[in-house]
Amino acid sequence: MTATKAVAVAHSNIALAKYWGKKDEAENLPAVPSLSLTLAALRTRTEVAFDDSLERDVVLLGGAELSERPLERVRDMLDKVRSLAGLQRFARVESQNDFPTASGLASSASGFAALALAATRAAGLELPPAAVSALARESSASAARSLFGGYVVLDAGARRAEPLFSGSHFDLRMLVALVTRGEKATGSSEGMKLTARTSPYYPAWVAEAPRVYERARAALTARDLPALGEAMEQSALMMHASMLAARPGLLYFAPATLALIARVKELRAGGVPAYFTIDAGPHVKVLTLPERAAAVQSALAEVPGVVDVLVSAPGPDATLEP
Repeated sequence: MTATKAVAVAHSNIALAKYWGKKDEAENLPAVPSLSLTLAALRTRTEVAFDDSLERDVVLLGGAELSERPLERVRDMLDKVRSLAGLQRFARVESQNDFPTASGLASSASGFAALALAATRAAGLELPPAAVSALARESSASAARSLFGGYVVLDAGARRAEPLFSGSHFDLRMLVALVTRGEKATGSSEGMKLTARTSPYYPAWVAEAPRVYERARAALTARDLPALGEAMEQSALMMHASMLAARPGLLYFAPATLALIARVKELRAGGVPAYFTIDAGPHVKVLTLPERAAAVQSALAEVPGVVDVLVSAPGPDATLEP
């Protein structure tokens, strides 16, 4: 056989308690614990084929061939898989996101989770989910969480993520208010390095983030949305405070980002249980109850600068297509 192929689907995840910064940069281990929700509505589908006829690795994302650093990141993972499998073949990788790429929606998380699962299976390996999660983490720490559905934890210094609860434990909805479809100017990896190196607030973030994580985890366990939402908002704002204090300051917000935060607070003041979080990008994600999702979606869509509002239920584990 000249080619072996596998197709995997993984879903983006959004951290309710944020991860930002490395405990060990060489090993790509997170500096703080994180708690995430995998999203059914944001999906990456990746096909990997190891083929004797190829003279180099070929990687396409959204139909466009990758080069330079994006290609190197994929090739690094493929090299690890080849080493594990004792394989010499190059690979053709075709990946497609059904949401904007590299704009603060965790496309690297779903992308490298899908790549890790598809590449190992295409190479003839049948690794347990924990091992695939660890492989994904080496390329993107948040990708470790996208191997699992529902609510997932990645401890500080951990090599793999662990599922905490299924989505049915607390059936919430996350709304994603998009304010652009373009890529962000500074990627997360570069932003983390700059923050850790130059921000006077970074040590405070690393010291306080575990306490906020514990509050978020306890609130989730108790199915207490107000307590979970309060911890989620604090985690996001603490993370962005550390970025803002970097040199030069990292400002991922757009005007619509602040307007969306204000709208969420207005909704909550009016009795609607809605809570925001923001990753390294301008988009705002809002957590609410299923029965309030339609009303929150309409309210967010009215904010000037918003181009779309996606609604997502908790998502599933990463899977292989038959």
